[in-house]
Amino acid sequence: MAVKKYKPITPGTRGMTGYTFEEITKSTPERSLLATKKNRGGRNAQGRVTVRHRGGGARRNIRLVDFRREKHGIPARVAAIEYDPNRTARLALLFYVDGEKRYIVSPLDLKVGDMVVSGPNSEIRTGNALPISNIPVGTMIHNIEMKAGKGAQLVRSAGGSAQLLAKEGDFAQIRMPSGEVRLIHQVCYATIGQVGNLDHGNIKLGKAGRKRHLGIRPTVRGTAMSPRDHPHGGGEGVQPIGLPGPKSPWGKPTLGKKTRHNKKTDQYIVRRRSKTNR
Repeated sequence: MAVKKYKPITPGTRGMTGYTFEEITKSTPERSLLATKKNRGGRNAQGRVTVRHRGGGARRNIRLVDFRREKHGIPARVAAIEYDPNRTARLALLFYVDGEKRYIVSPLDLKVGDMVVSGPNSEIRTGNALPISNIPVGTMIHNIEMKAGKGAQLVRSAGGSAQLLAKEGDFAQIRMPSGEVRLIHQVCYATIGQVGNLDHGNIKLGKAGRKRHLGIRPTVRGTAMSPRDHPHGGGEGVQPIGLPGPKSPWGKPTLGKKTRHNKKTDQYIVRRRSKTNR
């Protein structure tokens, strides 16, 4: 996939880049695999804002993606490569030989007409899903399960890939895109290859309007607020925050504060993504 540049005929298009969509082969989604999506504006069931800077945006439908890949031994043909507005990766529409249709995250170099299959006896080929125990060491994988049968939860965004480093006992060591080395049970499934749409990180939105189309509202600096609205606020003109370290709007330390509290899974992390224990 290539990145196209817009002619700077307006201030908004100066420096703006976008997708060429040359890999997209079908413009309309499969109606049987759609679900409605309600925009909640970052609010929970009680109506309180739990995620700031959310709201608006273009209307979208959810594409029902198969992350479980439980149709073992049944081959499927790639019928189309589609755009998904809800994720950075592309989707591949599969037509199984038994007549069922499903979406999967499209790996790199998967083309229309290719055959994919899942199951323990599948070939080591791009798009096929196998248990980690049946994947050779050194293979690049994505769509990795954390619990057997739950469905893929790791390495699903554009350009992502993990590497199978070693196998020992019931677990395998997998290096994540962040550099973290993690233990995953060998009965968990993973898909061969790398997620497509590699140029996603090279896209420049160019104007605030495109940010709003994505459903992201403006972010205001704490130093621009009043003292009652933010710990960084107050002062005449440009002032430092006046604190030993930055804080959130609710007075919690940020920028270096350790936020990881899931001690149950600490035992599965062989090497963290950085020296700091986050």
